[in-house]
Amino acid sequence: MRRDPCLITRNIELHPLPYIYPYALIFWPVYFLVFYQERRVLGSRRPKAGESQSQDRGSFLLIVRTIWIAMILAFVSAGAARWAGIQSGRVGFFWAGIGLMVAGGLFRRHCFRMLGHHFRPSVRVLPDQPVIEQGAYRWIRHPSYLALILIFSGVGFALTNWFSIGFATFVPVIGCGYRIQVEEKALLETIGAPYRDYMNRTKRLIPFLF
Repeated sequence: MRRDPCLITRNIELHPLPYIYPYALIFWPVYFLVFYQERRVLGSRRPKAGESQSQDRGSFLLIVRTIWIAMILAFVSAGAARWAGIQSGRVGFFWAGIGLMVAGGLFRRHCFRMLGHHFRPSVRVLPDQPVIEQGAYRWIRHPSYLALILIFSGVGFALTNWFSIGFATFVPVIGCGYRIQVEEKALLETIGAPYRDYMNRTKRLIPFLF
């Protein structure tokens, strides 16, 4: 029995592009390179034995959990809710997603360089810690979290599914939003006036807006 070629074409079009040649050859190397960088940097900055975690208030764990939830929901949605797949301009969405992942990964590297040894996965502010105002930190207070949101939003776009975009973009915002509140409170309590003045001059995530 011969299969309708039109039906075969429609079935292929319903698959997320990261699972289809040649797009898979682009998506997966970019995906693993971006997250390898995250794993390498975070692994090298883990808290040492005896360091206090009282300032973190569970924010690092919440970010990790929201990221895992976002990725699981995004990838499951791309496969299970194919009716929510993007049909028009899906290749453009895919490339936009790749661009966001790459841009977010490079932006995170920039933030790591600007923070230097002051970057820590868990919130821990030292009394003599300076207020970083170099690079992107001149304009916004939390560019590393903006970069993180860009990376995960990019994954959602590359999966070419509306649910995937929603989950990958907005679920990490929950963890990052809580982390920002915890971090700013710790910085204000420990550094005081210099950080308060910095807050008055800058926005949190989007220059001149928010």
